[in-house]
Amino acid sequence: MSSGPAIEPLAAAVARMIVASTAADVCLVHVLDDSDRSLTLAGATPPFDRHIGRVRLALGSGITGWVASRRQAAVISDNKEADPRYQPIAALGGATFTSMVSIPMETDPGGLVGVLDVHTVERREFSGHDMELLLLLGRLVAGALQQARQHRQLAARERAHEDFAEQMIAAQELERRRLASDIHDGISQRLVTLAYRLDAAARAVVDDQVEAAEQLDKARELVDLTLQEARAAISGLRPPVLDDLGLAGGLASLARSIPQIDLELELADHRLPEHIELALYRIAQECLQNVVKHAEARVATLSFAVHADTARLEIADDGIGFDTSERPLGANEMGGYGLLSMAERAELVGGRLSIRSRPGSGTTVTVKIPLESPKHPADEQV
Repeated sequence: MSSGPAIEPLAAAVARMIVASTAADVCLVHVLDDSDRSLTLAGATPPFDRHIGRVRLALGSGITGWVASRRQAAVISDNKEADPRYQPIAALGGATFTSMVSIPMETDPGGLVGVLDVHTVERREFSGHDMELLLLLGRLVAGALQQARQHRQLAARERAHEDFAEQMIAAQELERRRLASDIHDGISQRLVTLAYRLDAAARAVVDDQVEAAEQLDKARELVDLTLQEARAAISGLRPPVLDDLGLAGGLASLARSIPQIDLELELADHRLPEHIELALYRIAQECLQNVVKHAEARVATLSFAVHADTARLEIADDGIGFDTSERPLGANEMGGYGLLSMAERAELVGGRLSIRSRPGSGTTVTVKIPLESPKHPADEQV
């Protein structure tokens, strides 16, 4: 445990220790993934150590998945193929082994960390002493493995933050160049043309009033076009609809701008701090764009509410869905900066984004942001 924070070396050491202490033939250490929905083979004794990181088991799948989901040990002395929980894993050569015991590894508060699988070639009745020893070892190593998981999650999150910061800086610079180009090619050129029209009208106002009126009409059209482009540029920086209508009105306006899907709205008329409203609006905007581009959905629900000092935004669709364990935050398949962008926006304002989805069952994106409770005079007294 003191050798370092990496999961795989620790899990491999655990597997060797258990084989030595129980006189078993093979030990496999499956550790819970960051998604908390599946297990990955993190440690094993030879010859199965070459499969570390390559074998994944869903919670509830096979005997190991059953143990993980039920938090109960499983013992099979022989004929495991007859057990309804058993599912063969070709890479692990299950037919070679006759007996097995599977033990959940849990921390003291009852949090699942992983599962220990012990196999023997010869038939073996695992004794009460064997079970007690395995359960004890599982509890002893669970804390270290949990710390290793948290270290890995923290390192991954730090890398994701660094990558996202680099992407954001690049995106901001690209957006500045785009905005400068739009102003130069659009607004600036129209203002130059407007000046020409006004000069022409000024020259013709005495001698040719018809020409002057025509030039003024064209100048008025240019003013209207320039105003539209200026509003579009401003909207790119901060949606004016938030200032005019608030978040509920802004989300309703956003929904009306997306005719490709049937959007059902449940929006509470509750004002929030500006930075939180902007974050939720941008998350909804990107999420709905993802629904249109990728979900193949017909109907979606957009809801916003505030309960118990927590703002909650949720977008659910009836689209094709996806496997969340295979597409972690940061995958760009969902468009733009993908799920990571929305998650980062939520975290920047102290919130959290969660995703529920599976193939064929649609997707639900939920954002929860805690709000500061209003202070009472008594709270400020020392």
